[in-house]
Amino acid sequence: MKNKKITFVDLFAGCGGLSEGFYQEGYQALAHVEINHTACQTLTERMKYYNYTNYDKAVIEEDITNPNIIEKINTAVGKNSVDIIIGGPPCQSFSSAGRAKDDNGMKNDPRNYLFESYVKILNYYKPKLFVFENVTGILTAKPDGKNKIINKIIDELGKNYKVILNPEINVFNTANYGVPQIRKRVILLGVRKDLSYTPEQIYKSINKTHYDPDMENTAGLKKYVTVKDAIGELPFLEPGQGQSKVNFKPSLTNDFLKYICSPCQDTLLDHVARNHNELDRERYREMSKNHWTFEDLLRNRPDLQHPKKRVFNNSYTVQWYDLPSKTILAHIHKDGNLFIHPDYNQARTFTVREAARIQSFPDDFVFCGPRSEQYKQIGNAVPPLFARAIAKALKNFL
Repeated sequence: MKNKKITFVDLFAGCGGLSEGFYQEGYQALAHVEINHTACQTLTERMKYYNYTNYDKAVIEEDITNPNIIEKINTAVGKNSVDIIIGGPPCQSFSSAGRAKDDNGMKNDPRNYLFESYVKILNYYKPKLFVFENVTGILTAKPDGKNKIINKIIDELGKNYKVILNPEINVFNTANYGVPQIRKRVILLGVRKDLSYTPEQIYKSINKTHYDPDMENTAGLKKYVTVKDAIGELPFLEPGQGQSKVNFKPSLTNDFLKYICSPCQDTLLDHVARNHNELDRERYREMSKNHWTFEDLLRNRPDLQHPKKRVFNNSYTVQWYDLPSKTILAHIHKDGNLFIHPDYNQARTFTVREAARIQSFPDDFVFCGPRSEQYKQIGNAVPPLFARAIAKALKNFL
């Protein structure tokens, strides 16, 4: 690495969706900190893909609250200076879904305070910039029942950094950056106080490239990328069909496919359909064929009522071909009912590779571990294409 590359450390790295965007923009990874074993295997595979040889030190499989964590990161960082710290503490305790499921609204969840480990490491290395990513629920979460956690987070991050809190600026929809998915996330950007530029200047330079279905002012922007654009060309599968690796030549018929596929690609990984019982298959068929919601299904086909009586409108959801997908969630590892394939002839839910494409992972990205772990890694990730837009903007200031 003769030319000085911009360096980063990735905290709560997951399988590396956020870091993938930085890799693609030519940044140098110094360390990834992640507690999940299979996610660490995935991070290692990706470091090998980018020709790193120090992955044994750089991928740190550890609880970030470990008192020795900075010592371990130091071993990986060596004599390099850290230019940026990126990452997003686990969001289950901030998400509205997580709070709804917990009797105490996640008040006692220790994950509420994992941001403190992020802050501790940030203030130790004092990089020029940081990127802190989380769900929009972080803006309203009150773990103690009284005070918004976001105010405490901003105070802590703001000790050595210029940070702004303004939902109109902090909240991003990944569909505006070419990701075939409506996924709203909070991005907090920090600029070290001794530097002349401001967070506002950086936010302004993260340029939208696409409009989303809800935007009125679409001038100068491309149309959103749809589910069909992303997965429409993939091999037809019925439940239980597919193999972990098959011969496949992508069509490269749109900009999105040109981004995630390689012109010399000749294989497809992890395009394997789950098995589904006949009752579920009939639900999927009826909903996708008639363009129904789950509520429509229950009204028109009461015989397809679910025995658990989970009558939420979104218990079963078809992701339509002509729109971006709804947010891919880690829950997809339990069942895929929120991600029903739009082709009623296939009558199934998304495969790992389809979920990965909806998240904008390149086709050559290898997810390690059993299928449930692969789904979990994908659902928890930051879409690489969105991460790349952030990485590109930051480069202008470094």
